[in-house]
Amino acid sequence: MIAERLISLAVGYVFGLFQTAFFYGKAHGIDIREHGSGNSGTTNALRVLGKKAGLIVLLGDCLKAMIAIFLIRAIFGSIHPEMKWLLALYTGAGVILGHNYPFYMNFKGGKGIAATGGMVLAFHPYFIPVGVVLFFGAFFITHYVSLGSLLVYAGFMIQMVICGQLGVLGDLPQALLNEMYIITAFLTFLAYWKHRENIKRLIHGNERKTYLTKKNKVDVEEIKEKAEESDK
Repeated sequence: MIAERLISLAVGYVFGLFQTAFFYGKAHGIDIREHGSGNSGTTNALRVLGKKAGLIVLLGDCLKAMIAIFLIRAIFGSIHPEMKWLLALYTGAGVILGHNYPFYMNFKGGKGIAATGGMVLAFHPYFIPVGVVLFFGAFFITHYVSLGSLLVYAGFMIQMVICGQLGVLGDLPQALLNEMYIITAFLTFLAYWKHRENIKRLIHGNERKTYLTKKNKVDVEEIKEKAEESDK
């Protein structure tokens, strides 16, 4: 059943290549990777282009993970019902890799948190409340998006092991569960690696805060003017 795993990973990667922030930025005359943090993701879109952009990018990146997982379940769900959770993880991993490392953007994408949110939403209802509480709780208390993102992954990893061992995901063979734990651990490691600079800033107390207000927004016209001046 290696083929199913590879297909799920590949399908996920293709969906992950849809860089919502990059395309939205291009539609407004800028390359999002050349402004703010340089990431093609929700937080940078929010800071550079405002709340509307942040919401659109968040929805776009969440949906691409959800659609990819639903597609794989439609393809393999009836054939390998016992593998639906595992294949969902492979698909989600593919989406996150495609989002973080898009080949057509020199492998410079985002950090995969919104895509992870979509994966969690499509994976299992039990995982949603904890993820929502951890992220938004940390965000509204500290205004650190990075802290909320890191907590979501820590919670996801812990929940995966607990739910797996308690049988919440069904009566699965331990070997299959162990494979799921390994994939989740890999994604958690990847998220922490992508946030390594944020972690340093959090430790030193100089991480940038994000607010759902206009104070994050950079004037788009000013950005475009600077870009035009640099091209002269």
